[in-house]
Amino acid sequence: MAEPAGGRTLVLASGNAGKLRELGSMLAPLGWSVRPQSDWRLEEAVEDGLSFIENALIKARHASLATGLPALGDDSGLVVDALDGQPGILSARYAGAGASDEANNRRLIEAMAGLPAARRTAHFYCAMALVRHARDPAPLLATGEWHGRILEQPAGEGGFGYDPLFWVAEEGCTSAQLTPARKNRLSHRGQALAALIRQVETELDGRGPAA
Repeated sequence: MAEPAGGRTLVLASGNAGKLRELGSMLAPLGWSVRPQSDWRLEEAVEDGLSFIENALIKARHASLATGLPALGDDSGLVVDALDGQPGILSARYAGAGASDEANNRRLIEAMAGLPAARRTAHFYCAMALVRHARDPAPLLATGEWHGRILEQPAGEGGFGYDPLFWVAEEGCTSAQLTPARKNRLSHRGQALAALIRQVETELDGRGPAA
């Protein structure tokens, strides 16, 4: 992958502080400086895709076109089995446009009220798309899944989004109660980024296609 002028700057096609913190820490060892698209005062892309992958690509191309830099689009959400996959691609706005994490969590709690533990299974899904430039015909794509269960009440102060409701049985706690480092190793976003990083390393080593 060609290095942009002025160093390895990668635009994150999001203004989400939680995503910036997590992705920035995971990409730092590769020497990439991750900057949010808000540094360029960009408006959010119109996410009119029907899948996480489509929306990740839409966001990445939008950010790259406006900045002239490589861009990373991340589209992730919570898929609840008992709700036929909701909130899915609408996870960030489950309670309405501009909804807070707390509002989205409240709506989820209400939607699942009365369901027994056996029917509270869910997974986080993440799709990532990295484009070298806005019209990149061969973007790097990666996905990740993280399985768990939805609690009746939130627990934990860390993370963001639905983390306080997402119970991770293997860890005996919610996602919001994990340390940032542990969450990065286990999460859907961590899995997707690890897969993406392997592709980036291949290109940087000169074994993949040039930008």
